[in-house]
Amino acid sequence: MSEQSNSDRVISGRYRLLEPIGRGGMGIVWRARDEVLARDVAVKEVRAPAGLEPAELERLYRRLEREAWAAARVSHRGVVTVYDVASEGGRPWIVMELVRGLSLADVLEAEGPMTPQRAAHVGEQVLAALRAAHDSGVLHRDVKPGNVLIANDGRVVLGDFGIASLEGSSAITMTGEVIGSPEFLAPERALGRDPGPASDLWSLGIMLYAAVEGVSPFRQATPLDTLRAVVDAEPPPPRRAGALEPVLDGLLRKDPAERLPAAEAARMLRVVGAGGNVRASGGPVSGPASGPDAPTVVAHHGQGTDTPREPYGAQPAHPAPYGTPPPGAARGGNAGLVLTIGIVLMLLALVAVGWLLLKDRGTTGDNGGSGGAPTGSATTARTVTTTPSTAPSAPVSASASGTGGAGQHVSVYVDSVRSSYTGSCPPPAEHAPAFTATVEVERTPVVLEYRWATRSGRTSGPGWQSVTYEEGGPRSRRLEHTELTHEADTVFEDAVRLEVRGPAEVATQWVATSVTCRKATPTSGAPSPGPSPSPLSPTPSAPASPAGPATAEPDRTDRADGTDGTDAMDGTDGMDGTNGSDRSEGSGRSGRADQAAFVKTGR
Repeated sequence: MSEQSNSDRVISGRYRLLEPIGRGGMGIVWRARDEVLARDVAVKEVRAPAGLEPAELERLYRRLEREAWAAARVSHRGVVTVYDVASEGGRPWIVMELVRGLSLADVLEAEGPMTPQRAAHVGEQVLAALRAAHDSGVLHRDVKPGNVLIANDGRVVLGDFGIASLEGSSAITMTGEVIGSPEFLAPERALGRDPGPASDLWSLGIMLYAAVEGVSPFRQATPLDTLRAVVDAEPPPPRRAGALEPVLDGLLRKDPAERLPAAEAARMLRVVGAGGNVRASGGPVSGPASGPDAPTVVAHHGQGTDTPREPYGAQPAHPAPYGTPPPGAARGGNAGLVLTIGIVLMLLALVAVGWLLLKDRGTTGDNGGSGGAPTGSATTARTVTTTPSTAPSAPVSASASGTGGAGQHVSVYVDSVRSSYTGSCPPPAEHAPAFTATVEVERTPVVLEYRWATRSGRTSGPGWQSVTYEEGGPRSRRLEHTELTHEADTVFEDAVRLEVRGPAEVATQWVATSVTCRKATPTSGAPSPGPSPSPLSPTPSAPASPAGPATAEPDRTDRADGTDGTDAMDGTDGMDGTNGSDRSEGSGRSGRADQAAFVKTGR
């Protein structure tokens, strides 16, 4: 039956199929209209392969019904909601909420690997959904980027419970059958042993590894080799995990009994997602400083020239044989040998760190062009140990959260689109340092009061502003800021953060920025007079307080129409510099197709 003819069908006399929005190996997900409740829904259709035996067909349909039962048993905002199981043509159709957004796999494919902070933020929400499922007696058994949806409103949704197992129900798999995605499968499942909640935690660890590294650690040329690697090999040491590395180490233990408990993993992800660091044992990192100005002491961020970003899903350049653990990965065997290897590796690491420090000291940071880092996240992290200084370097992303007097919780995540600029000044808005912030509130309606602040106190931002979260509207908003402040004929280094003073007081960590101004050369070849040495920026604002929002400035109130030109929800102004330097969006991601939470959209 063609998709065109299907688009005119009404399932169970109620759900009118409109358009396909996702495809899997065995079916299609449709955007449909519930004509009884007058709302859009997602409808999952299973299309059995031709020639399937009746018993296999029955088992396939039972598995689809099992998916609906499993998802319906879990009541959590991070799990897709099942509305109905309809019957049409002798087969079941699952009707569920339509979540608008992209899968994590699509986001990684489009944007490349995530920063450890952002990956931890996603992982924390996926883990919360998994814990709710486990508390309800449901094992997901297929946690992977394709089954996690990043909704336009900022919500992270876990879907596709198609192979989930339910406590107290009989199995519908054949003896010896292993189902799931091999590279995300836990070792005990690859060996045919009974899975438990720890099996889902392993898959979460693999997903987070893939999110920051760009490829899953055990992928091999064939599914069988992949399963062997899952059982026998240790994951290659991550290069970009930064503060997330202790979480990955705790989740990716071969023995389920040794894996990081869910509660401790949730705590560690929360700390990393807020810009903090944790020890391998799970304890917080102690140091001489704390709060928004505390320097990051684990990951040193620099331009991504040493380790170019690989596209998500790319095959490793030199995958290790499945039976060979990578250097330093052994967790057993002769203690003396392990100690000797550890000492050698430590000496090599010290030599490498010294070389990197000398290399960085000899680098001028000259990008040789009209702009700094290209649009998008172009920074990587390499793990070194640094000593806090009086002027610590800021990370390329930051986050914070807080709760106001009325119990309203506010979470803020700031990321740099471009952290530096080198060229003639004033810097054009399309090349100047730019930043985005995602601000999520616990409930609506509420008025958010915020400003973009700089460590120097000089900023091209308009000062304190406010934006209204309408009742029943999105709880997450995206704010954008382009920083145009500079000094002629010099390198102007500063740091940016977002400060919120209502409904809660929140201030993120500083995110580093720099502008290098060069003299422009006329077409005749004669050097042009240098611009005025005074800073080319608006009237300086009060320097930001290290602990939170600083001296108040005149308030500005914006609504979703963006009528005053500084905070336009409709996207009419912003980073093009034509009408202000800040912009906020209500949907998080624009121009993205609707997609059900449980199926990876085909491209």
